[in-house]
Amino acid sequence: MAEKTEAAAGADAGKQPRSVRVVLLALMIAMMLAMLDNMIIGTAMPTIVGELGGLEHLSWVVTAYTLATAASTPLWGKLGDMYGRKGSFMTSIVIFLVGSALSGMAQDMGQLIGFRAIQGLGAGGLMVGVMAIIGDLIPPRERGKYQGMIAGVMALSMIGGPLVGGTITDHWGWRWSFYINIPLGVIALIAISAVLHLPKKRSEARIDYLGAALLTIGITAIVLVTTWGGTEYAWTSARIMELIGIGVAALVGFVFWQTRAAEPILPLHIFRSRNFTLMSVIGFIVGFVMFGATLFLPLYQQSVQGASATNSGLLLLPMLGAMLVTSMVAGRVTTSTGRYKIFPVAGGALMTVGLYLLSTMDTDTTRFTSGLYMAVVGLGMGCLMQITMLVAQNSVEMKDMGVASSSTTLFRTLGSSFGVAIMGALFNNRVQDVMAERAAGSGAKATEQSATLTADALNALPAAIRDAYQHAVSAGTHTAFLLGSAVAVLALVASVFVKEVPLKGAGPKAADAPADGDGDPAAAKTPVTETV
Repeated sequence: MAEKTEAAAGADAGKQPRSVRVVLLALMIAMMLAMLDNMIIGTAMPTIVGELGGLEHLSWVVTAYTLATAASTPLWGKLGDMYGRKGSFMTSIVIFLVGSALSGMAQDMGQLIGFRAIQGLGAGGLMVGVMAIIGDLIPPRERGKYQGMIAGVMALSMIGGPLVGGTITDHWGWRWSFYINIPLGVIALIAISAVLHLPKKRSEARIDYLGAALLTIGITAIVLVTTWGGTEYAWTSARIMELIGIGVAALVGFVFWQTRAAEPILPLHIFRSRNFTLMSVIGFIVGFVMFGATLFLPLYQQSVQGASATNSGLLLLPMLGAMLVTSMVAGRVTTSTGRYKIFPVAGGALMTVGLYLLSTMDTDTTRFTSGLYMAVVGLGMGCLMQITMLVAQNSVEMKDMGVASSSTTLFRTLGSSFGVAIMGALFNNRVQDVMAERAAGSGAKATEQSATLTADALNALPAAIRDAYQHAVSAGTHTAFLLGSAVAVLALVASVFVKEVPLKGAGPKAADAPADGDGDPAAAKTPVTETV
């Protein structure tokens, strides 16, 4: 392994040698696997339930995956820091592929839920590994460009997931929704094994098992509260209160233990960096807003604007396309100038305005108008998606790169859980209230099916019920997006306080610039000892 100075590493990244391009392609395939899976499975779920039964356990097919992903994310980041990034990343790919193969062979809903949890364990390592390996290979000055590409893959996965899932299910059967991961994963494994050469690490310290257990319990409790609250159980029910108590106790115990552990899963010292803490907050809000928007916009388009399920996915193109383009542009500009603060500030402002505009939609809003509003939200999210990861990584030392990547990913995942739960609760309550006002008892069945009523089924309803339901969904989305806009204001405020620490490679002063707790002082003065 040749030792390179920072400048040489930056030059190599700029030239994009074949080995770097191959590794990046493999990383993008891995990220696509993690992002596509839930999007594809969502489309295939009606067919799966029709064959396996177990409708009452349907939500657990998604919840098991999400829980396992969130709970394993911090552990994968720490394992990469302690024992080497390449080995932990390849292990996560193998676990994901095993879970995919087993899910495709599931014979009942219980097996499918268990195998989906195995998939989720691997998915946590996929997302963390991609970001951490980019952090290892590419200097921060160049990193924005490549992380912009990863954001583009995420956006394309959101666009193509439902279409791919529908096509596979219709022509090959739902089991191929899982089997399709295997050839892609094998390609990524071969490329990573052959081309990626990272220094081998062997930490003398033991894994912080107690910290991992406490964090897992805390995260599991949080996700279950946000998943079950207001749906399976009332928010004030004994079960939800118990979960909240368990979650709070576990997380308090986790924080206490991290100050004493020899090799903590989540070193608390990284939160001394103002930028890292702010990026964690912004990442949480991006997750809150993004997954809420991708959940309620198709529902509005199908219920109010009369779009089919497939078309509603395509109608998200203005938002996802704007997000893709902006993330790429933000990465390029950051690479060219070394400056990045403008993007989180602009992203917070655009996201706030865009969500407020979405909250103004009603039963008369045209698809063109809603498309413009979605594009504004997409521009905002594109400015924030990968800049949060870039700044977070630039705020810690190289030895904590995996922890920084996993923490940022974890906060975004938790944000998505809270966003779907809280926005969903407000949406459902508002829909029920409006249906009660406009259709009284006759609208009860439509209200119960508010998440699954197709355009054809809607047209079959009596005119009065259909009109009431459309007004109810419109009112529900108004409330959900108004909350999203209020939450997005917090991202804007947090962005204002970001300190623009020069990225490595941003000029002759960059390497000598004091970090003041917000940069990467060790990394800025240490040559890159890594080649592909």
